[in-house]
Amino acid sequence: MSSFHDLAPKDAKGEPYPFSQLKGKVVLIVNVASKCGFTPQYKQLEELNQKYKDKDVQILGFPCNQFGGQEPGSNEQIAEFCSLNYGVSFPVLDKIEVNGKNTDPVYEFLKSKKSGVLGLNRIKWNFEKFLVDQDGNVIERFSSLTKPLDIAPRIDALLAKK
Repeated sequence: MSSFHDLAPKDAKGEPYPFSQLKGKVVLIVNVASKCGFTPQYKQLEELNQKYKDKDVQILGFPCNQFGGQEPGSNEQIAEFCSLNYGVSFPVLDKIEVNGKNTDPVYEFLKSKKSGVLGLNRIKWNFEKFLVDQDGNVIERFSSLTKPLDIAPRIDALLAKK
């Protein structure tokens, strides 16, 4: 399997979003949905984004409709929802699948590096989070229950290492 920085998922417009541009940055990747009980986490994700916007940190959202059909919209509808309701200014990329035979390569990679609860690989629900260090190593995986702001100390620790 390739390295984290070799991945190039599509952005919301269908253009490649090469992870090579993330070298040297701490990255927080989240599978997101607009109609989920955890959807208000967008607010804290954007707070993190604002806190670290002048530092080498990148938050990325990957919409996914595999959990209770909670992300039925098009990429355009998702972007509008995120902007209007939560002022999201971090990239929300192309809608993907995070489990099953059509799992996006980004999630194949992330899940292969950090298993979840009880050692299971599959993503359990919306708003699971993966923290990746500046060298593309998957450092930690957080459940949907972990509030984004609670990850800030981990981000700070990674930033302090460089």
